[in-house]
Amino acid sequence: MTHYGAQLRIPATYMRGGTSKGVFFRLDDLPEAARVPGPARDALLLRVIGSPDPYGKHTDGMGGATSSTSKIVILSESSQPDHDVDYLFGQVSIDQPFIDWSGNCGNLTAAVGSFAISQKLVDPSRVPQDGVCKVRIWQANIQKTIIAHVPMRHGEVQETGDFELDGVTFPAAEVGIDFVKPTGNAAVLPTGRLIDEFEAPGFGRLQASFISAGIPTIFVNAVDIGFVGDELQAAVNDDPELLARLEVLRAHGGVAMGLFKHPDEAASRQHTPKLAWVSPPASYTASSGKPVSASDIDLNVRAMSMGKLHHAMMGTAAVAIATAAAIPGTLVNQAAGGGSRDAVVFGHPSGTLKVGAQASDHQGVWRVAKVSMSRSTRVLMEGWVRVPSPLPA
Repeated sequence: MTHYGAQLRIPATYMRGGTSKGVFFRLDDLPEAARVPGPARDALLLRVIGSPDPYGKHTDGMGGATSSTSKIVILSESSQPDHDVDYLFGQVSIDQPFIDWSGNCGNLTAAVGSFAISQKLVDPSRVPQDGVCKVRIWQANIQKTIIAHVPMRHGEVQETGDFELDGVTFPAAEVGIDFVKPTGNAAVLPTGRLIDEFEAPGFGRLQASFISAGIPTIFVNAVDIGFVGDELQAAVNDDPELLARLEVLRAHGGVAMGLFKHPDEAASRQHTPKLAWVSPPASYTASSGKPVSASDIDLNVRAMSMGKLHHAMMGTAAVAIATAAAIPGTLVNQAAGGGSRDAVVFGHPSGTLKVGAQASDHQGVWRVAKVSMSRSTRVLMEGWVRVPSPLPA
């Protein structure tokens, strides 16, 4: 018979970053067994979120039962030179006992700098009383550098402001994010080609542009998979058969991209790669009721996250979009009208987003120096999260 004691009481902060929410921890605040990767850490964090939940509600946890709100962040002083903080991200499955540590969350990146400053993880000599604090983030999942430009006022992070981000109801202070060399020294195009072709059951032979910047992403043309390109969540997420077909497409695209040896491997890697479809600019009404005019955007993009159509756009996928748009000849670039460009405005289910990329061709190999975008962040709650003890096996 198992005897249960008092609940564990762990310091935590619940934050919104961009269009996502997550539970933030300092590494050294976690129980000792959970300070290193492994089953103990995953069991603890699954219980924090309330997963796995066969009801799909996260009633007994901090998760929000969507891919955007079932997230964990662990921060510590950086082990890397010339960086302030190490940032580890976990995407928690809703109905499976699984945390995907294979990629980054670009939206929650906006909250990392603010949390790092408030938790004294940034050297005080680098934090201005007023102005902007440049927080140097080491993204531990993908081993890349990100710079967050965090506004400061009277020695504290400024969270309130008039910056509006489609997909977020209320305005807040603007936080600039720079994804520095998002592919490192690796090529942006993992196959070396602007456009590839691959077979997927139920879809036949498709064209795709594979991009490794931000997060590995499979871009296809909306029309080639039966879409117009202006879809909102209900049109996709309310159709279980369609969701299953799109997951098959993602799995086979992952094989063609070189991420999987067999499509079955996609089941244990739900966070990456992403699947997105693009189309030329067209007017539509966003999920908020806001009209989006074709004249205000360069193209439309829709993207899947953890098996569902995302309500806006993942920050990491936005990095991939900016990168692909800057490379003449990709499907994304073609949908945006072709030619050379260093910024693009795309439409998504909640509205629009502008992203910029500095890309260049080095003897036929495309590389990206930086991708930039603006997000916002806010602390929603801080204190302690409670988790039943002992931890589930």
